[in-house]
Amino acid sequence: MKDFFKRLLEWERWPYDIMYAPVSVAWLYYAIKAKALWFFTPVNPSLQFAGFEGNSKKEMYQQLPKWCLPETLYIENTTSLEEVKTELKKVELNFPIIAKPDRGMQGVLFRVIKDETGLQQYHEAIGDTYILQAFVQLPMEFSVFHIRYPGKTKGIITGMVAKNFLHVTGDGKKTLKELVSVHPLAKFQLEEMKRKHAEKWEYVPAANEDYVLNYAGNHRVGARFINMHKEIDQKLCDVFDKISNEAGQFYFGRYDLKCTSLEDLKNGKNIKILEFNGAGAVPLHIFDGTLSYWRGLKETVRHWKHLYKIGRINNKRGIRYWTWKEGFAFMNNSKKNYKRLLAIDASLP
Repeated sequence: MKDFFKRLLEWERWPYDIMYAPVSVAWLYYAIKAKALWFFTPVNPSLQFAGFEGNSKKEMYQQLPKWCLPETLYIENTTSLEEVKTELKKVELNFPIIAKPDRGMQGVLFRVIKDETGLQQYHEAIGDTYILQAFVQLPMEFSVFHIRYPGKTKGIITGMVAKNFLHVTGDGKKTLKELVSVHPLAKFQLEEMKRKHAEKWEYVPAANEDYVLNYAGNHRVGARFINMHKEIDQKLCDVFDKISNEAGQFYFGRYDLKCTSLEDLKNGKNIKILEFNGAGAVPLHIFDGTLSYWRGLKETVRHWKHLYKIGRINNKRGIRYWTWKEGFAFMNNSKKNYKRLLAIDASLP
């Protein structure tokens, strides 16, 4: 009961539909002003549905600058496992590697594949196009929210967080099972953790050893975010202006990346972008645990205002709003696919 009330008070962990309910009126306000329910669809013109949800990661990766991307393969659902192995050898992509659905979201079916057995399990289970990517083992992971208005070469950074993966810290005595059982977040995912870490379930991490439970830097799976707003400066803005301009028509969204250090990030060095989240991107700094629920909602609406303004500008430039029918059909298909991926996720180690 104590855990229940504690989680109830942690508004950052509420389902998004409940969390955003009080500000749905603001969304409706912008839709009315734009005379389009899907007022955000012209915002990132080169991304389907502006990258709101359910869009193709391949579409996104092919537009990002090559100098800041990890080695990436796109595996169609008709590709045989032998062909996949051949492609891996061709580009010298070695285990461990990252696997994720092309149209996935919220870290569902994100996996670190350690060997050919794991690859075979993933390949046979997913039943759709997916992505294999180099496992970037750079020490720091950040999310940076960047907004640039059409016709401008300079933009703004509205938020930045450092990510702390879901992990337990050993004491040299307790098994992984015991550590997970008392972790404030992981204990609510006990069966999933047992399935994913079956081989290490009775392992005893050394004192002060950090054992990562999930490498997805995602709020849904338990990653923690540290607000880095004090580090936002012109040097950092220049780096993401460069990336945004090279991508071409990415005007609103969040870059998730790894790098060697904060200093290197500000100098545009040793960066590997893991993903760009478009119109549906959440400003993760609202989840750092220091903002009240109402301040978090206010910050969300501030970003929606940018969505509306950019969409309006691009619409006047000839990029149409999606009709309500097109948007509902796309959202419906996206939700069906998400449920399908969730079911597969629950069956894979």
